[in-house]
Amino acid sequence: MKTADLYVRVSTDEQADKGYSQRSQEELLRKYCDINKIAVSKVIMEDHSAKTFNRPEWQKYLLELRKHKRQTDVVLFLKWDRFSRNAGDAYQMINTLRKLGVEPQAIEQPLDLSIPENKMMLAFYLAAPEVENDRRALNVIHGMRRARKEGRYMGLAPIGYVNRIDEGGRKLIAPQDPQAGIIRWSFEKIAEGVFNTEQVYKMAKEKGFEGTKSLFWFAVRNPVYCGKIFIAKYKDEESRFVKGQHEPLISESLFYDVQDVLDGRKRGQYKLKIASNATLPLRGFLICPHCKKLLTGSASKGARKYYSYYHCFDGCTCRFKSRWNK
Repeated sequence: MKTADLYVRVSTDEQADKGYSQRSQEELLRKYCDINKIAVSKVIMEDHSAKTFNRPEWQKYLLELRKHKRQTDVVLFLKWDRFSRNAGDAYQMINTLRKLGVEPQAIEQPLDLSIPENKMMLAFYLAAPEVENDRRALNVIHGMRRARKEGRYMGLAPIGYVNRIDEGGRKLIAPQDPQAGIIRWSFEKIAEGVFNTEQVYKMAKEKGFEGTKSLFWFAVRNPVYCGKIFIAKYKDEESRFVKGQHEPLISESLFYDVQDVLDGRKRGQYKLKIASNATLPLRGFLICPHCKKLLTGSASKGARKYYSYYHCFDGCTCRFKSRWNK
């Protein structure tokens, strides 16, 4: 009597869109084995995409086959798209299984692979789901580009906005306070040129900004806040900006003023320090009497405490003890 392992695979989107379920697949496979007098050795349940064979349960199954060769005659699945959605990977895996003494077979699309002509049908069964995947991905790309061209922001809303759906069921973004107000205030502060971006970020955190430093830097570079949507280059189409349908938080002129400050094209006033080291309050203000550079400072560990010193940079030996040593 033949011995078979049953491979049951379903991904979340397939179960929702097409009604696949692991239970129904297993029932059909067991019924097939009963009719054909095939003993079931084990059932492999997989909840993973078939785009590659880098699937947790399948990898475990392969490892067991390599340890215990010739204990299973065939691995059964419902259709070839349960086995793979990539023709190239599927052929390689079929060869791997055959070397381990296991024959893969789809019960609803049976093929005798010892007959050369059947390989043409196998190619069709394997290529069809791959083409379906590629077409679906292409439709998503075109759909998202079309939405961007219409001025609609796609994806997770940037900080300061929230995702909404209008009466027509279309996705959009809308301002959400208090983060929207903090973003607006941050742009205005950077444009003033009094504080650098690092200092503005720290003040924004004190006001309640909920993002990280990298998110803050991304935000002050993001044209979405002035009502622009970026469309990336695609094939013969050049990249460009279009006017968004969402409400902007700042004006275009303010956005470009901030970009000039960030890129160094616009010089503001001297940027004061928000806070200074208590033991080195004059760091960055004192001028070296030898090389005329601004003195920096640091602390050195003594026997019982730290001692602070003003000093110059490498190559200059100027050094002064701070009177504010604790």
